[in-house]
Amino acid sequence: MDSSFPVPHNKFSLEIKGNKTDVVICSYDDHFLVIATQIGTMGTILQASKEEGATFNPTFSVSVIFGKRDEPMLEACARQLVEHISNSGSSRPLMLSLGLKDHSAETLKGVVSAVIENRLW
Repeated sequence: MDSSFPVPHNKFSLEIKGNKTDVVICSYDDHFLVIATQIGTMGTILQASKEEGATFNPTFSVSVIFGKRDEPMLEACARQLVEHISNSGSSRPLMLSLGLKDHSAETLKGVVSAVIENRLW
Protein backbone atom coordinates (compact mmCIF):
# COMPACT_ATOMS: atom_id res chain seq x y z
CA MET A 1 0.00 0.00 0.00
CA ASP A 2 1.27 3.43 -0.94
CA SER A 3 -0.25 6.04 1.35
CA SER A 4 1.31 9.09 -0.26
CA PHE A 5 -0.50 12.25 -1.28
CA PRO A 6 -3.30 12.76 -2.22
CA VAL A 7 -5.09 9.63 -0.94
CA PRO A 8 -4.08 6.16 0.24
CA HIS A 9 -3.77 4.05 -2.88
CA ASN A 10 -2.35 0.83 -4.21
CA LYS A 11 -1.31 0.29 -7.82
CA PHE A 12 -0.06 -2.86 -9.46
CA SER A 13 -0.07 -4.84 -12.70
CA LEU A 14 -0.85 -8.49 -13.32
CA GLU A 15 -1.61 -10.75 -16.24
CA ILE A 16 -5.17 -12.02 -16.72
CA LYS A 17 -5.79 -14.40 -19.63
CA GLY A 18 -2.60 -13.23 -21.33
CA ASN A 19 -3.47 -9.52 -21.05
CA LYS A 20 -1.49 -7.07 -18.95
CA THR A 21 -3.95 -5.56 -16.48
CA ASP A 22 -3.18 -2.36 -14.60
CA VAL A 23 -5.09 -1.84 -11.35
CA VAL A 24 -5.35 1.21 -9.09
CA ILE A 25 -7.25 1.12 -5.80
CA CYS A 26 -7.89 4.41 -3.96
CA SER A 27 -9.42 4.87 -0.52
CA TYR A 28 -11.19 8.22 -0.22
CA ASP A 29 -12.97 9.32 2.95
CA ASP A 30 -16.41 8.81 1.40
CA HIS A 31 -15.86 6.05 -1.21
CA PHE A 32 -13.47 3.58 -2.81
CA LEU A 33 -12.26 3.91 -6.39
CA VAL A 34 -11.03 0.89 -8.33
CA ILE A 35 -9.66 1.20 -11.86
CA ALA A 36 -8.77 -1.96 -13.78
CA THR A 37 -7.68 -1.54 -17.39
CA GLN A 38 -6.17 -3.63 -20.14
CA ILE A 39 -6.73 -0.98 -22.82
CA GLY A 40 -5.17 2.07 -21.16
CA THR A 41 -8.48 3.91 -20.70
CA MET A 42 -11.20 4.07 -18.07
CA GLY A 43 -13.76 1.95 -19.97
CA THR A 44 -17.13 1.40 -18.32
CA ILE A 45 -17.68 3.21 -15.02
CA LEU A 46 -20.04 1.71 -12.44
CA GLN A 47 -21.23 2.82 -9.03
CA ALA A 48 -22.12 0.24 -6.39
CA SER A 49 -23.39 0.73 -2.85
CA LYS A 50 -25.11 -1.04 0.00
CA GLU A 51 -28.71 0.01 0.46
CA GLU A 52 -29.44 0.77 4.10
CA GLY A 53 -32.78 -0.55 5.23
CA ALA A 54 -34.68 -2.34 7.95
CA THR A 55 -34.13 -5.84 6.56
CA PHE A 56 -31.60 -8.31 7.88
CA ASN A 57 -30.43 -9.24 4.39
CA PRO A 58 -28.64 -6.27 2.82
CA THR A 59 -29.35 -5.29 -0.75
CA PHE A 60 -26.87 -3.71 -3.10
CA SER A 61 -27.40 -1.19 -5.84
CA VAL A 62 -25.25 -1.18 -8.98
CA SER A 63 -25.62 1.30 -11.81
CA VAL A 64 -23.66 2.12 -14.93
CA ILE A 65 -22.51 5.74 -14.88
CA PHE A 66 -20.73 5.72 -18.25
CA GLY A 67 -20.14 3.08 -20.88
CA LYS A 68 -21.62 -0.31 -21.73
CA ARG A 69 -25.07 -0.71 -20.22
CA ASP A 70 -25.75 -4.15 -21.68
CA GLU A 71 -22.98 -6.06 -19.87
CA PRO A 72 -24.41 -7.94 -16.86
CA MET A 73 -20.98 -9.43 -16.04
CA LEU A 74 -19.59 -5.94 -15.34
CA GLU A 75 -22.45 -5.30 -12.92
CA ALA A 76 -21.83 -8.68 -11.28
CA CYS A 77 -18.17 -7.73 -10.78
CA ALA A 78 -19.15 -4.45 -9.09
CA ARG A 79 -21.71 -6.26 -6.92
CA GLN A 80 -19.14 -8.83 -5.74
CA LEU A 81 -16.67 -6.10 -4.78
CA VAL A 82 -19.21 -3.94 -2.91
CA GLU A 83 -20.47 -7.03 -1.07
CA HIS A 84 -16.90 -7.79 -0.02
CA ILE A 85 -16.42 -4.19 1.13
CA SER A 86 -19.65 -4.40 3.14
CA ASN A 87 -18.74 -7.77 4.67
CA SER A 88 -15.41 -6.26 5.74
CA GLY A 89 -17.26 -3.69 7.84
CA SER A 90 -17.21 -0.61 5.61
CA SER A 91 -20.33 1.10 4.31
CA ARG A 92 -18.51 3.28 1.76
CA PRO A 93 -19.73 2.99 -1.84
CA LEU A 94 -17.56 1.85 -4.74
CA MET A 95 -16.74 3.55 -8.02
CA LEU A 96 -15.43 0.92 -10.42
CA SER A 97 -13.85 1.54 -13.81
CA LEU A 98 -13.34 -1.48 -16.06
CA GLY A 99 -11.45 -1.07 -19.33
CA LEU A 100 -11.11 -4.72 -20.30
CA LYS A 101 -10.44 -6.43 -23.63
CA ASP A 102 -13.04 -9.08 -22.87
CA HIS A 103 -15.81 -9.39 -20.33
CA SER A 104 -15.61 -13.13 -19.74
CA ALA A 105 -16.27 -14.65 -16.34
CA GLU A 106 -12.62 -15.72 -16.13
CA THR A 107 -11.32 -12.18 -16.72
CA LEU A 108 -13.72 -10.62 -14.22
CA LYS A 109 -12.94 -13.26 -11.58
CA GLY A 110 -9.27 -12.40 -12.04
CA VAL A 111 -10.02 -8.71 -11.49
CA VAL A 112 -12.14 -9.38 -8.38
CA SER A 113 -9.49 -11.69 -6.90
CA ALA A 114 -6.67 -9.22 -7.54
CA VAL A 115 -8.61 -6.32 -6.01
CA ILE A 116 -9.59 -8.33 -2.92
CA GLU A 117 -5.99 -9.50 -2.40
CA ASN A 118 -4.74 -5.89 -2.55
CA ARG A 119 -7.73 -4.17 -0.94
CA LEU A 120 -7.61 -0.98 1.09
CA TRP A 121 -10.74 -1.64 3.15
